[in-house]
Amino acid sequence: MRENKYVRDSLRFFFGAFVLVLLYSCANMATPNGGPYDEAPPKFVSSDPLPNQLNFKKNRVEILFDELVQLDQPSENVIVTPPQRLQPVIQANGRRVIVEFQDTMLENETYTIDFTTALADNNEKNVLENFTFAFSTGETLDSLAISGILLNAENLEPMPGITIGVHTNLEDSAFTSLPFTRTSRTNDKGEFTIRNMAPGTYRVYALEDVMRTYRYSQPGQAIAFYDSLVVPTFELATRQDTLWKDTLTIDTIRTVGYTRFMPDDIELRLFKEDVVRQYMLRPERNDERVLSLRFNAPLDSVPIPVPLNFTPVDSVWYYPQTTEEGKTALYWLTDSLVWQQDTLRMEVDYMKSDSLNILRPQRDTVQFIARRRPVEKKKKRKDDEPEPIEFLGMTLNATGSINLYDTISVIFSEPVIEIDGEMFRLEQMVDSVWNPADFEFFPDSINSLKFCLKRPWGYGEEFRLSIDSAAIFSVYGKWNEGFEGNFKIKREDEYGHLYINIIGADSTAFVELLNSNDVPVRKVRMKDGGALFMDLKPDKYYARLVLDANGNDKWDTGDYAGKRQPEMVFYCPKMFNIMQNWQVEETWDIHAAPFNRQKPLEITKNKPKEQTKKKRDYRNEGRQQSSSTSNSFRSLGF
Repeated sequence: MRENKYVRDSLRFFFGAFVLVLLYSCANMATPNGGPYDEAPPKFVSSDPLPNQLNFKKNRVEILFDELVQLDQPSENVIVTPPQRLQPVIQANGRRVIVEFQDTMLENETYTIDFTTALADNNEKNVLENFTFAFSTGETLDSLAISGILLNAENLEPMPGITIGVHTNLEDSAFTSLPFTRTSRTNDKGEFTIRNMAPGTYRVYALEDVMRTYRYSQPGQAIAFYDSLVVPTFELATRQDTLWKDTLTIDTIRTVGYTRFMPDDIELRLFKEDVVRQYMLRPERNDERVLSLRFNAPLDSVPIPVPLNFTPVDSVWYYPQTTEEGKTALYWLTDSLVWQQDTLRMEVDYMKSDSLNILRPQRDTVQFIARRRPVEKKKKRKDDEPEPIEFLGMTLNATGSINLYDTISVIFSEPVIEIDGEMFRLEQMVDSVWNPADFEFFPDSINSLKFCLKRPWGYGEEFRLSIDSAAIFSVYGKWNEGFEGNFKIKREDEYGHLYINIIGADSTAFVELLNSNDVPVRKVRMKDGGALFMDLKPDKYYARLVLDANGNDKWDTGDYAGKRQPEMVFYCPKMFNIMQNWQVEETWDIHAAPFNRQKPLEITKNKPKEQTKKKRDYRNEGRQQSSSTSNSFRSLGF
């Protein structure tokens, strides 16, 4: 008996020890992490030809790196110059990058292959940024360079992926008739560098070259041109290089010599010429009573339709309306015998751009086919229940609290007839009594279904607007419901005010106040050296200044044929925080900050891409794998 107990105790001991060992090993099991991440980009090892080799006559370039590499969209991201009529075949093969030229190699020419951000290692995707490879087919290698920045002329946005090109032919016609001599492309910050240029005099251009013609061939392309001639030069210079022990501790600061290529401060402003081809889009008839003619550009007048397959009873058989700032002409049919036809054909005369973009009279036959909606089933009514009235749709903004600078508007669902201001009654509360108030009544300049009521409002004033029922009729016989709405003008202490002292501009300029979406919300012309914005809603604002050379109160684009640059635009780097009952005064020197640092990052849409790789958590990596393994063992019952 005692022996059996001894055996049982021994078995329990060994089993307990075994379980402890097993649990300990489970808790500490971890897959080796393989050491630190590879955070270094590929390194150049060798090539054929050698870098900067002379008299190279082959059409194939091979570059060897120290690890497996890959290319990201080489046809888009790798820039070969001089420009190639037939695009080279560029591919990665293991540790090699191979470039095969399809065009005949030019004599005595320096070739540059700029990989921009396309080249990376195969595992961790570490990018070898700005790696370039050059060789020459002649006795000399051109080595000069120029650099600069390209911004959108209207809003100073950095413009990535735009072709930058140069011409040694200094005639203006070279930009439109000849391919660039050498090219580059802007990075995500709008920066560019054209390398391996020969000594000489150049003109510099930017081109949104989607078709890769390397010349300005379409009026709709965005372009930029530099006013001055450029002569590439260089000088020996020094700069301070900092070596770090770690991310916080400086090891050494040393002075390093380098070659500075100039000019390196070229500023180009991208724009599209104000050339819009005018033509008609597809006719539409989404409602049987409304015909729609859409155009790609605003018309000066609504085309007059001539019936072809129908004869209206009355001479006035439609009411015209324009929408979308004059790009769409609507015809509201008033003759029921006309709109009940499934297909209507008409003849219209309008102005259309020809192949030379000259407006010429055009006559087209258009056809409108009705898209009838299913008839909704009406609810059964009792014998003594009257037919429901379908009123004229009418939308007003004359309720609640409105701003001091707002205009009261009324928008109808259908064209109305014989409308005037006498149909509206505006009253102001004075000493607890409603008194008649004068106002100006006028149709909207863009939407013919919209009408406006305007008067100079005062802080805190209270008004009442009313319209009698059946005072206004549509062309289809519908009438309005009665309306009465009270509204109040906001108090002065609900607003803030902003005054900006401006250095570097005069009264020919105007200033736009922008919201956080870079959209103008207010515009004033400079006066006495500044811009005053009264009665602002509490919010965050930004400012843009336009040097309005022709005084037309709008930004004007450029014209290459006329050698006219787009009007200059400046952004204030500050943000203005306007609060209730506050008066803010700021000073802005429009030339204090360079162009590429003026626009606040908060409202910049083309933000630079984040290049910093996420660092690996070496310390916790094994622990996380260990925890995962332990959980797996527990799920198996250990």
